[in-house]
Amino acid sequence: MLRLSLLLLFVVSFAFSACVSVDTPPSPSPGASGIQLSDADAAAIGRKIWQNECAGTVEGLTSWNTGEDFPSLGIGHFIWYVPGRPGPFQESFPQLLAYMKERGTAMPGWLAEAKGCPWNSRSEFLKEQQSPRMKELRQFLANTVSVQTGFIVRRLELSLPEMQRATPSAADKERLRANFYLMASSRNGLYALIDYVNFKGEGIKAEEKYQGQGWGLRDVLLEMRPVSDAGGATAEFGEAAKRVLQRRIKNSPPERGESRWHAGWMNRCETYKRGL
Repeated sequence: MLRLSLLLLFVVSFAFSACVSVDTPPSPSPGASGIQLSDADAAAIGRKIWQNECAGTVEGLTSWNTGEDFPSLGIGHFIWYVPGRPGPFQESFPQLLAYMKERGTAMPGWLAEAKGCPWNSRSEFLKEQQSPRMKELRQFLANTVSVQTGFIVRRLELSLPEMQRATPSAADKERLRANFYLMASSRNGLYALIDYVNFKGEGIKAEEKYQGQGWGLRDVLLEMRPVSDAGGATAEFGEAAKRVLQRRIKNSPPERGESRWHAGWMNRCETYKRGL
């Protein structure tokens, strides 16, 4: 079993199905809970994220998109900034490497010692696509899909307290929490949460907003309309994600040309309805 534990803000009273369950292990702090995810579901979610982000290809594990100042690496297209050139989005690749080191994952020496992205530009990155170092990086990422999935799941677990703290209204806090656990009570809902928090983040950074409106998991959970069951929740989550991302495109600076991503983003949101 892939088991990840953390401190949440509230005592959880939901009982998950056979594949996903919430329990309350001993903890020095009240409100502790953990999520248990079967190996089969973890593998399925990892493959789905790889397909969503990289079309399931090894080549897609090392990308640097046009118009961006950073590469996107691994099954989750984790961002890695060039030293001295931070950006507005959450940098996740160094966090992944730290997680791997905690787990004792063997990695290339140059990668373990890197202090930031070693390629200074997209053109330099593309020129090295067939270099020994780039090939080694792609193979390493292809061989560690399960560890990358574990990192993404842990990020989801850690996201709820952070999203609660970023939500001033007590009513909104409760709605966010209720929608989070309603989604997490089903296998497909848990996939949607895991994929979206990796896809667009938690929605807690002030910089990750256009015209004062964000597009992270927090924004989608608060955008959801009332539903009565887990099946309805996954369908509504997909529609809420579409509305949030369409709003992002509308609010985005014209020079970013974000409309080019519209079709792909909408297709990804559809996968939340279909599930694994």
